[in-house]
Amino acid sequence: METLTSNQAKTQFGDLLLKVQRNPVEISRNGKPVAVMLSMEDYESLEALKMQQLQQKIQKSEADLIEAKIHDGDTLFQSLIEGENN
Repeated sequence: METLTSNQAKTQFGDLLLKVQRNPVEISRNGKPVAVMLSMEDYESLEALKMQQLQQKIQKSEADLIEAKIHDGDTLFQSLIEGENN
C-alpha cells in the first residue's frame, strides 16, 4: 500500500483521488499512520461485509436463544461483543 504524508495528501489531492481508485492509500502524520483513503467501491464492499458478519452473529445468537444457551439480553450483547473479537 502506498503511503503519503498528510502534507503530500493535501498538496497532491487530485492525484490522491486518482490513486485511491486503484488501491487504498495510507496517510501518515509525523511518521505514524493516521488514516487510509479508499475508493467508494472498496468502502461499500467493506460495509457490506461488516453487515453480513453482523447478520450472521445475530442469527447465531437467535439460535442460541432458542436452544436456551443464552438467558438474557446482557448475555446476548456480551456474546456479540466477544464475537467481534473472534
